[in-house]
Amino acid sequence: MRVAALIVAAGRGARAATETLQPKQYCRIGSEPMLTHTLCAFAAHSGIGDIVVVIHPDDRVLYEEAVGPFADRLLAPVLGGARRQDSVRAGLEALAERSPDLVLIHDAARPFVDGALISRVTASLQGHACALPCLPVTDTLKREEHGRITGTVSREGLWRAQTPQGFHFDAILAAHRAAAQDRPSTSPTTRRLPNGSASTWRWSRARSIIASPRRRIRSLTEMMRRGSGAGTMRVGSGYDVHALGPGDEVILCGVRIPHTRKLIGHSDADVGLHALTDALLGTIADGDIGTHFPPSDDRWRGAGSEIFLAAADKIAARGGSIVHVDVTLLCEPRASGPIAMPCAGRWPKFSGSRARRALRPTTNEGLGFVGRGEGIAAMATATVRVP
Repeated sequence: MRVAALIVAAGRGARAATETLQPKQYCRIGSEPMLTHTLCAFAAHSGIGDIVVVIHPDDRVLYEEAVGPFADRLLAPVLGGARRQDSVRAGLEALAERSPDLVLIHDAARPFVDGALISRVTASLQGHACALPCLPVTDTLKREEHGRITGTVSREGLWRAQTPQGFHFDAILAAHRAAAQDRPSTSPTTRRLPNGSASTWRWSRARSIIASPRRRIRSLTEMMRRGSGAGTMRVGSGYDVHALGPGDEVILCGVRIPHTRKLIGHSDADVGLHALTDALLGTIADGDIGTHFPPSDDRWRGAGSEIFLAAADKIAARGGSIVHVDVTLLCEPRASGPIAMPCAGRWPKFSGSRARRALRPTTNEGLGFVGRGEGIAAMATATVRVP
């Protein structure tokens, strides 16, 4: 069955106001926005197809930064409404043309979701109309009247509702549409309609099931360790240069740029990615590009240099993560013709969000081999966190 995920991130989070008045779903846990952690579990889950995020109109910049690592996995963001119910309905309408069988609706500000919970909620929908993950109430509950405690409330049969909440798509969409049409439009004292998806479902007189109440929650300490936590910061540098020869294009950082010449080399001579590969390898003291991809090996003849970024996989294999990369291209427009920079928009995917990468061209002020238009050079720096 096709399963879609709808992540609701349009709220203002007034109950969890920060000093900067930033919505809580964009506050950072470790080095990553909360929304990034939330999306990680859904984007990595093999059972999830389409993913759409509903956002507030004012949060587009925050959203773009948070979803950078998963941009290729997400549908276009949807603008939310005044109430959570309005936002959910907008997201469901956006998914309607994709016709999923099931949908999991999740709050962006619940970053502790994991793949096992997603699987349990999805499995609970086999034979049930709605699945609601819950946790047992463990706190002692007191009843209050006029500022005085009047009694203790029994915890028996009480559960704390969590997300993602799972539904059969056509049914929950119909319930939200019906609730929207029945919304009171006059007196504020008119009966209140449900605001959450599970409440909307209950209002539509459908039955739901608690999906595996024994939900495992990762600790904040663990998440911070994954996001930015303890570890050693290492910085590596790289440098590469290739001569210009007869040709009709140059390849810089994976982008083919029409030109009157080309860079000469055993592979595609992409100086930007070659320098970056050396910088990455330098952070784990694992030789250089020539060690792993020697020019004497015919396998690399004419190869696209993106393959050399397997250096990033070596870092990941050691439990490390790339914090930031920076590449400077040294070329002389006056001698070699203007080199446009579409590279910045098509950066290799491993580098994550735009806030974590930098790319710029500069000239050599007419000096040296670069100034004479004989070649192009690149310098790169990589910052990596390793355990």
